[in-house]
Amino acid sequence: MTSQFGTWALGTGLAASVAATLLWLRLALNPDAPLRPARAASGVGLLAAAVACGALEWALLRPDFSVRFVADNGGRQVPLYYSVTSLWSALDGSLLLWLLILAGYAGLLARTVPAGDRRLHHWAMAVVSLVAVFFFALSYFAANPFHPVEPVPADGPGPNPLLRAHPAMGLHPPLLYAGYVGLVVPFGYGLAGLLVGDAGRHWISAARRWALAAWALLTAGIALGAWWSYAVLGWGGYWAWDPVENASLLPWLTATAFLHTVFTRRGASRAGWSVALACASFLLVLVGTFLTRSGVVASVHAFTESPLGPLLLGFLLLVSIGTVVLVGWRGGPGGDAGSQVASPASPPLSRATALVGNRILLTTVAAVVLVGTVLPAVAEAVSGTALAVGPVYYHRTAVPLAIGVLVLMGLAALLPSSGTSPGETARRAIGPVAVGLATIAVTGLSSRPGPMALAAFGCAGFSLAATVAGLCRRSPDNGRRSIPWVRLGGTTAHLGVALVAVGVAASSTYTVAAQRQLAVGEALRVPGATVRLTAVERARTTAGMAVRARLTLGAADRPDGTLVPELTYHPHHDTTVSLPAIRSGPLQDTYTTLLAVSADGRSATVRLAVNPMVALIWAGGSLCVLGGLLALARPLGRRRSVSGSRARSDRSGPPAAVSRSGATVPDGPGNAL
Repeated sequence: MTSQFGTWALGTGLAASVAATLLWLRLALNPDAPLRPARAASGVGLLAAAVACGALEWALLRPDFSVRFVADNGGRQVPLYYSVTSLWSALDGSLLLWLLILAGYAGLLARTVPAGDRRLHHWAMAVVSLVAVFFFALSYFAANPFHPVEPVPADGPGPNPLLRAHPAMGLHPPLLYAGYVGLVVPFGYGLAGLLVGDAGRHWISAARRWALAAWALLTAGIALGAWWSYAVLGWGGYWAWDPVENASLLPWLTATAFLHTVFTRRGASRAGWSVALACASFLLVLVGTFLTRSGVVASVHAFTESPLGPLLLGFLLLVSIGTVVLVGWRGGPGGDAGSQVASPASPPLSRATALVGNRILLTTVAAVVLVGTVLPAVAEAVSGTALAVGPVYYHRTAVPLAIGVLVLMGLAALLPSSGTSPGETARRAIGPVAVGLATIAVTGLSSRPGPMALAAFGCAGFSLAATVAGLCRRSPDNGRRSIPWVRLGGTTAHLGVALVAVGVAASSTYTVAAQRQLAVGEALRVPGATVRLTAVERARTTAGMAVRARLTLGAADRPDGTLVPELTYHPHHDTTVSLPAIRSGPLQDTYTTLLAVSADGRSATVRLAVNPMVALIWAGGSLCVLGGLLALARPLGRRRSVSGSRARSDRSGPPAAVSRSGATVPDGPGNAL
């Protein structure tokens, strides 16, 4: 029964998405057509996606092993929380979550009609609905999780053991997907601007809040993914330049560049950059979807090889070609949307110029990471030769560019929008430059970490000091009644990026580790930490057999707590998972991993590592998300003030906050992220 009900829901969603695409297209071509049927079709698509997800969750919780997905990923001994999260633990179920989020964005966007040319909204809805058609069809025809199983098994293996070893599994994929899928809205508005002939004022105003929300969610998903990798995989790191990790980073980089373009006074005058970055961000989402679900890359994060690869690749190529053709036709110099809004060139020493440089660097970093990510798959497909692109490539190419981003980020905080003289620039930069140089001097004299790490520390120190100085310079004490929300959010996010840079540089440079087989009573030491093996314990769990090493932290006469790393054998999957034990602190983490245990239980092989300043990475990631949310709060308040201004304009003339075209113009020169 569940199989038929879930399949029926997917079919209904597919039909509703097709109808929504046609109805929104009719509205785009004929604005006088009724709006209610198009909204209703989008609502039915959302309801169908919710019913399909609910049906699969019900089957997982019962559990109903007559459903293929449950037979492959469910189990009677799986705890309730991990039964719920099993929905996105495998390919077919994860597509249902993707569909639910995509349909949710379509349903919400259908109810949110911005001021201005409504054709933009209708074209954007047609694009989003067309994307929903493809993913509904993909789930219904090629990745249907509701196929029945005969004969019905008595039990299932449960989800992948790595996906039930940490509670972050319940948040990381949904947040990552919410950020991923959310970038379809700026993509839709970007194409709508090209189709309507909008030069950038209206579509940018409509798209930027959606882009900001998607960016904040994607940032949270990436940060949680790094934490999950650090706390579960047991290798002691949080980022390995894995192809699937890179696939989440790529749209984040271009979406960040997009936000730096549209949250400026001259955002409308850079419509070419804006539409290119909006489209590139979603195209990179499709690239990541293909890499994750096609089996072309080997990764602990990727799903196994599936028949979806050719379908996803075909859709990616079709969307890419269509976007390039549309940009060339409507966005070129002769196109209706290609006419850039006239604006004076930015002074060389101005915030706008620094933001242009940062946008170029972010795009270049994305290009470098994209080449390193897809080159092995392309080389193997063309020549049949396996090509490995490891961390060394990214450290030599992407890291120097990222350090340049830190420098320009600090300069953007120091420089005014109107420009300034070299002397004034030097005066403003004296303090931050001194902080950066002092950081380099102290770090270099105390530890000699190497030129790249020194540059990272120095530039991060400069950026932190410049960001704080820029915020203080424009504080309420300097004549402003309040700090604009976008500036406050951008400053918070920049502080977060600088803290992440410090944490990455420190943990990459100063981590010390050692591993050795210890008999009970023996100790293992590295600079900054000592652990002593006091016992080896065995226990049976719901997942299988677990063996634990009980380690006392600190010297024998001054113990400082206990760490218990473990190995768990999962018989259903015939795999062993190592779960590390971590003592976290503001300055360093003590990271222990159990690698092996002797048959008699009298000794164990233990790895001990001291990872400095990893806490700064989690704090910086949290600040980035907070910054995005603060910046997102600003347009809500601005909308109320603009409405009030329009009401007052009936008595006192046109409001200053509305341009000649009717588009809202961000207030003040300090609204750049």
